[in-house]
Amino acid sequence: MISGGSSPRSPNEPCGTLFLVATPIGNLEDITLRALRTLREVDIIAAEDTRVTVKLLSHYDIRKPMFSYHRHSRPGVAGKIVALLKDGKNVALTCDAGTPGVSDPGEEVVRACIREGLPVVAIPGPSALIAALAVSGLPTSSLVFTGFLPRRSSERRKLLEALCGQPQTLVFFEAPHRLVACLKDVRQVLGDRQAVVARELTKKFEEIARGTLSQLVRHFEEASPRGEAVVLVAGAAPLPARPGGEQLPESRLNEAIALARSLRSAGTSTRSAAMRAAENLKVPWRGVYRALLAR
Repeated sequence: MISGGSSPRSPNEPCGTLFLVATPIGNLEDITLRALRTLREVDIIAAEDTRVTVKLLSHYDIRKPMFSYHRHSRPGVAGKIVALLKDGKNVALTCDAGTPGVSDPGEEVVRACIREGLPVVAIPGPSALIAALAVSGLPTSSLVFTGFLPRRSSERRKLLEALCGQPQTLVFFEAPHRLVACLKDVRQVLGDRQAVVARELTKKFEEIARGTLSQLVRHFEEASPRGEAVVLVAGAAPLPARPGGEQLPESRLNEAIALARSLRSAGTSTRSAAMRAAENLKVPWRGVYRALLAR
């Protein structure tokens, strides 16, 4: 039998359960019946922002004691939740919108409970990630999700460079005041790929913007975005396979190197520049990269 944690508790020792309750990402009607029942039955609710959660509870006439658990309250409050569970209390964990524990501070609570052998149960429901992916029109069978990208442009570009050759759809969250700068960095590092920005999902002013990264930059420069967004970017286009051992023609190689140099002079890393040039010319990128380094 595989243990649920590093310190499994005795079956005779009473303990509570941590419920990860997914809440609406906008439209309050998206709450599930099971989520409502769970919120009514638990002993206490740990909310990322009690002001947000109280609106949901009031809408459904639910009254429960609450305390806040957010990014700046770790690790003390995580210990408080563990203590409540060990005391036999059932605790519901909620975030401001969507599923707690996914790209939010709830993941620390989950790990703490697992270490103590305490039960953790997911109450699934709304997810901005899944909703945006479903309506994007981009391939959905395989994806790379990075949560929120780094705030600083240099760190953001470094992460994007590591994803440059990934064929999967890339998905991440972004705050409205950083959206345009983020899209510009994505375009600079990955090239002018097809992308989708989904914001204010399920709300009155929901917007699904599709187009190239350049088109999306222009769109959001003209209309300042509001609300957190989900950004989806097409994966790297597959390069055609070349027969084993066949050398890249010198003219094509020189053309690829020239393009890569131009990209590098504009601030793109050597690796990313080689990948973009190779993708543009439909040649193996590693050959371009090695030649670029050698020259």
